[in-house]
Amino acid sequence: MALADSTCSRLDNPELRLSCFFNKALVNVGGDLAKLVPGRVSTEVDARRAYDTHGIIRRVHDLLKLYNEIDVPPERLLFKIPSTWQGIEASRLLESEGIQTHLTFVYSFAQAAAAAQAGASVIQIFVGRDWARNHSGDPEIEAAIQRGEDPGLGLVTKAYNYIHKYGHKSKLMAAAVRNKQDLFSLLGVDYVIAPLKILQSLKESITSPDEKYSYVRRLSPQSAANHNFTAEELTKWDQLSLASAMGPASMQLLAAGLEGYVNQANRVEELLDKIWPPPN
Repeated sequence: MALADSTCSRLDNPELRLSCFFNKALVNVGGDLAKLVPGRVSTEVDARRAYDTHGIIRRVHDLLKLYNEIDVPPERLLFKIPSTWQGIEASRLLESEGIQTHLTFVYSFAQAAAAAQAGASVIQIFVGRDWARNHSGDPEIEAAIQRGEDPGLGLVTKAYNYIHKYGHKSKLMAAAVRNKQDLFSLLGVDYVIAPLKILQSLKESITSPDEKYSYVRRLSPQSAANHNFTAEELTKWDQLSLASAMGPASMQLLAAGLEGYVNQANRVEELLDKIWPPPN
């Protein structure tokens, strides 16, 4: 359907035409999802713009225009942006326009706090801990391990407490949970992405009636109010302070995540290019 779009087809520049098809395809999928699910639909912003604030903003405006053409209102939409400094700054500017953003690839407290200060609607933290298993030398991760915490779960907890203690509007999303215990450790988090196998495992769990409702909320505004932060953690984040606070784990994981998303975008564009022009 995207390849049949007359507005895109009329573009003479092959690169602009392909970009137009790509945006249209994303919006076609997002529009179908908006008909199927309640709440908001998150649309990925091209990761190849991850270090270009104004490029991100232009891409979001292009997507919004396309969504408007198919009658999906802005309040049903989130725009998923990588948490580079440029992405965080784009989020701040877009949110000031009333456009909801969803910051992803957050692997450090500095990124989460900077995103909250920017007013991002949703901040997505990855709970997975493979980096910590195979590497060393990241101060934030090593400090969590010394406290006896799982680094991924500890980061979600700390970010949640920061957001809720200081009244930021952001909602926190935990992603890449690995098992039921991860979920139980994060009960109370605003949003969670749970793999189907974990949901199925919960469904099949056999518990007595007394146990079934005994799970204790771990994260709450009340627990957040009791969390103490250092002066360094309460800084007003800027590009320099964020860069100096991000340890090797968050820098490497952010780079790897971006590479994966860029490769996916390139593959989609290659596919669209191969089947253009479509048969009559």
